Amino acid sequence: MQTGIVASKMVTQVITGEIEIRRRRSKAPRRISSVNYRTNRRIRVPEVRLIDHNGTNHGVVPTRQAYEMAVEAELDLVEVAPNAKPPVCRILDYGKFSYEKTKQLREAQKKQKQIEIKKIRLTPRTADFHRDIHVKKAREWLTEGKKVQFMVRFKARERDYPEIGRAALLEIAELLDDVSEIEQRPKFEGWSMTLMLAPEGSS
Repeated sequence: MQTGIVASKMVTQVITGEIEIRRRRSKAPRRISSVNYRTNRRIRVPEVRLIDHNGTNHGVVPTRQAYEMAVEAELDLVEVAPNAKPPVCRILDYGKFSYEKTKQLREAQKKQKQIEIKKIRLTPRTADFHRDIHVKKAREWLTEGKKVQFMVRFKARERDYPEIGRAALLEIAELLDDVSEIEQRPKFEGWSMTLMLAPEGSS
């Protein structure tokens, strides 16, 4: 009897639309990981190669002695090269050091950002008017720092005359010469010939 009541409730929920839907929590956006180094008492090796806050190299010294020198200077002992034998440590302000390293990491990641590639498709019979429209758009993309790939698609017997497509692509490259440089010269593959242009000075 109890089972029948539960089933009846489920049917009522389906009819009225009163069904609880559990949504997955959206993942938190990735954050750039901060630089993490062993510092002070977390450095457990018996000896280190020490460079103090003035840049003086003290050679290999006991880790305890290096730490005491850092305390005396009111700074931190930071293991900057853990894989060296013995590890290299510096006496410095760890807060400032960590901030600078994280800043450098951010800049490096910005430089590693992939350049967007825009594609424009043509045929050997594309009229000059339409070609000029595509060239104008490509100029805008190139000045924005994007790469542009021009592709001439051949059909049937057009494939027997690749020089027509090559001439068209080289003419386009010449029209955009002031804002671009050729990354890949006209290349014939299958039924298509492609030309890749990159923003001027990007290489």
